[in-house]
Amino acid sequence: MDTATRPGTVPPIDHGNYERLVARAGEVETQVTAIAHPCDASSLRGALDAATAGFILPILVGPTARIRAVAQAEGLDLAGIEMIDTPHSAASAARAVELVREGRASLLMKGSLHSDELLAAVTARDTGLRTGRRISHVFVMDVPLYAEPLFITDAAVNIFPDLDAKRDIVQNAIDLHVGLGLGRPRVAILSAVETVTTAIPSTIEAAALCKMADRGQITGGDLDGPLALDNAISPEAARIKGIVSPVAGRAQILVVPDLEAGNMLAKNLTFMAGADAAGLVLGARVPIILTSRADTLKTRLASCAVAVLYAQARLRQPGLGG
Repeated sequence: MDTATRPGTVPPIDHGNYERLVARAGEVETQVTAIAHPCDASSLRGALDAATAGFILPILVGPTARIRAVAQAEGLDLAGIEMIDTPHSAASAARAVELVREGRASLLMKGSLHSDELLAAVTARDTGLRTGRRISHVFVMDVPLYAEPLFITDAAVNIFPDLDAKRDIVQNAIDLHVGLGLGRPRVAILSAVETVTTAIPSTIEAAALCKMADRGQITGGDLDGPLALDNAISPEAARIKGIVSPVAGRAQILVVPDLEAGNMLAKNLTFMAGADAAGLVLGARVPIILTSRADTLKTRLASCAVAVLYAQARLRQPGLGG
């Protein structure tokens, strides 16, 4: 067993962008985090690794007998870790959300339950964590051949968002970028082409979002769109197409037209370009660490680092996140 998987050690972070985020997260206050249903090895180890790194103080919410069995099988130490017993995954999600509402936890993290179960508890009208914003997901990607962290949104929550939802999706991502100390972001609203045409409705919505930014309905970032992927991230492609803007060829946030496009883009970068993808859900009362069962321990740790940094930023700047 190598050091990347040995219990009690923190997996190494290979790419420079994640290294910097993880290093900064180690300097801020530890966040109490409700872990909903950590009943498999990867979700339990991810939570414990983040605790070892000093990012979070976990409260494990789930069937305690199952959690202890996983820990014993994997050689994980649960000494000193608070656990709350629940009978099943839906109850785990509800109780984890309740801990946030009670003020006992400042972050929420998905365990081995389905994302829909956790988000159902988060968005429950009377007992959830709703705000005035639509919740959305952001991948914070460390792509080996791209100089900066690349945000992709929304590739996990909103399937076919309308214009109003996209406004919140864009604003959530901008707030995260600013909150992580990465500065005013360059936001590309993606479509298949860079011209506005009624034949492709996402080009019309892209143009509308840019005008909404001009009118102050979206703040904190520079928007351009519609942009095709090539002229959003390649200066040469933007030059050839004659697109002149502060965003074209240098985008830091990619806003996709729908979940299918975003999911394919993020997974393409992960599995074909060797990118790492930390994931966070925004727009709720607290940041939500929404990991996938296919995530590595490294990306789970990076997701926790991003959440901790953003939670601290929201304390300093209450306007972030709605």
